[in-house]
Parts: sequence; C-alpha cells; structure tokens
Amino acid sequence: MSATTLSHGGNGSNGNHLDYLHSPKKYKGIFNWIFSTDHKKIGILYLISMLTFFSVGVTFGFLMRLELIAPGKTIMDPQTYNQIFTLHGVIMIFLFIIPGLPAVFGNFFLPIMIGAKDVAFPRLNLLSWWLFVIGGFVALISLFLPGGPADTGWTFYIPYSVRTSTNVIPALMGAFILGFSSILTGLNFITTIHRLRAPGMSWFKMPLFAWALYATGWVQILATPIVGITLLLVAIERLFGVGIFDPALGGDPILYQHLFWIYSHPAVYIMILPAMGVISEIIPVFSRRTIFGYKFIAFSSMAIALFGSLVWAHHMFTVGMSGTAMWLFSLLTFLVAIPSAIKVFNWVATLYKGSIELEPPMLFALAFIFNFTIGGFTGLMQGALALNIHIHDTYFIVGHFHYVMFGGTGFGI
Repeated sequence: MSATTLSHGGNGSNGNHLDYLHSPKKYKGIFNWIFSTDHKKIGILYLISMLTFFSVGVTFGFLMRLELIAPGKTIMDPQTYNQIFTLHGVIMIFLFIIPGLPAVFGNFFLPIMIGAKDVAFPRLNLLSWWLFVIGGFVALISLFLPGGPADTGWTFYIPYSVRTSTNVIPALMGAFILGFSSILTGLNFITTIHRLRAPGMSWFKMPLFAWALYATGWVQILATPIVGITLLLVAIERLFGVGIFDPALGGDPILYQHLFWIYSHPAVYIMILPAMGVISEIIPVFSRRTIFGYKFIAFSSMAIALFGSLVWAHHMFTVGMSGTAMWLFSLLTFLVAIPSAIKVFNWVATLYKGSIELEPPMLFALAFIFNFTIGGFTGLMQGALALNIHIHDTYFIVGHFHYVMFGGTGFGI
C-alpha cells in the first residue's frame, strides 16, 4: 500500500517529500501557521487551541470538586457554581471532546492513511479551525460581561434559559459557531474518503480509523445543523419573546428537548467513534496480530452512527412521553449496545493468543476497553424504564457519562 500511497499523493520520499515544518512559506512566523492550508499544520493548530480550552475546562472542573468537598458553601455560592458548571460542560464537550480526535488526529493522519496529498477542501479546513477558535472565544467572553456567564447548564433547557439574567446569548452563539466548524470538518472527511483514496485502496482496505472518521463525519453533517438551528431559536426566543418554546405563547418546551437531544445523543458518538478507531489500530499492532473481524468492526461503526441517531429520547423518559414512544426508545437503547459490544469482543479476540507488548499506547488501549465497558454497561441500564426514571439526573448519570467520555475518549486521545 505504501508504494501506491506515495505515487498517488506525491507525499513520498526520494526528494519529492515536503516536510510540513519546512515547506515553501507564503507567510512568516505565526502567520505561516494560522493561514496555512496544510492538513498537518491545521491538526497541530487544533491540538494547541484544544489543549488551551481544555486547561480552562479542567480548572472549572477542579473548582467544582473543591466546592463539593464539604456540605454548604466552600468557595462559591450556588449561582456561581451553576455558572462554572455550565462553562465546564460547554468547554469540555464542544471545545475538547468533540474536536479532540476528529479535528486533531483526523486532520493529521487521515490523508496520510488513505494516500491523499491533503484533505479535499484545504481552505475549508482552515476556515473550520478559525470558526473553532472564534466560537470558543465567543462562548467564553461572558466571563467578562456584567451578569456573568450562563447558569443554565450545558443543555440550555427551556424555560430557564430564556428567563435567567445571566449572559446566555454568548454561550448560545459560541456553540452555534462551533457547529459550523464541526459540519465543515465532517464534510471534508467524507469527501476526502470518497474521492481521494489511493488507487487500489478499496473500502475494505481502508484503515479502521478512517472508517470511524467516515461514520463520525455523517453524524456531524446530519445532526449538527439541528442543534445549531435550535440554539438560534433559543436566542431569538430570548431576544424577541416569540413563543417558540413558551407554552404561555403557544410554544412547547418539550419540543426543545427533542431538538436538543436529536443532536446531543449522536454527539456522544462523534466523541467516542474516533477513539474506537484509534483502539482498532493500536490493539493489532501491539498484539502482533491482524485485527479480528475487520468487516464487523467497520460495519459496526456505521451501525453505531445509525442507531445512535435514533435513541435520543432515552434522555427524556421523565418528561411525559407516550407509553409507545418510551417502549420504542427503550428497545433502541438496548439495540445500540450491540455494535459497541461487537467492537469490544473483536478487540478482545485480537488480543487472544497475541504476542502482547505492554507499551504505553497498549496500556491506554486496555484502559479504554476496561473503562468503556463499565460506561457501556451503566449506559445499557438506561434502557430499562423502571430503573431510568429513578436515576435520571443523578450522579449515576454523571458517572456513566464520564466513564464513557473521559475513561473512553480521554484514553483514546
């Protein structure tokens, strides 16, 4: 494959290779980076900006844990805690976990792995990074405005988000701009995989990381516009009081929850699918075995993207849906666990009788499997209606989410 890759992409050695750090420069200094259309440089730009936002989000998380160290007020009042909680969620979800693997590792490695010279739309790729940075700063600007940042939680639930006196609009607009960045990245990856694979690289010769990015890309371009429009409607509701979600004016707050979770549950798979792709590459390398069940892992990525987009209402079992709807979403919640389990079983089968090297990447991969399995089981339990209504909005859900996101995606990153 390597020979094919080099001839197709023009990225080979023998004098034809252009080092992305020493390529011909139109700009100098930092401008050579922030105006570069090189996919590797853009991946590094994402990494630097993502880690910058991550440091802020982790600081907020530490302050939250410090506040909860003892009953009563420790270092902040409840209002401030809610504001810190909201920013922590917005930063860690929209500015770290979602772009963490697709935007950083996807940009850097995808063209290399499929034998392309660059992504399909290099300038669009650069624009997506600029939108990411701008969206992040817009979301955080409320820290410095009178009234302070939003205190609604990262879900921006109606009706509180249109009535609170805090600065909700900057957070909404920041997330709206970040949505464009995510859509452009997904569009770029899908087009790159369809159009720029090296000659001879069929679909079932692609690396499994590329399959994971492909499935993720479809979720990004199909689900993200929904939440973008929804957040824009909340801003319009807040500014003009048009009554889209206000029952006093003929609106429906439950509609907001449906529109929000139609994106936000598939977003979980934007976060975890690329990490699964990384694990699918690391396990066979450090087991010195060919991956077990290549096609099953590839198809399971697409199945996760499909079924993961159909289970949003299991976040809403307590809001008063019909019995039929609750039964259907309960069933789908159980079904979405099947493709995830296929991946875990195939990873373990790859390990079986392998010559395992316990190098750091392998240790992280094994930790991913352990933590993700715990997160998966605690998520599977959410499909049981009788249990779900009792643990809804409890620390059990917080634990489940963090086992999957940090124990899973975090170890993948």
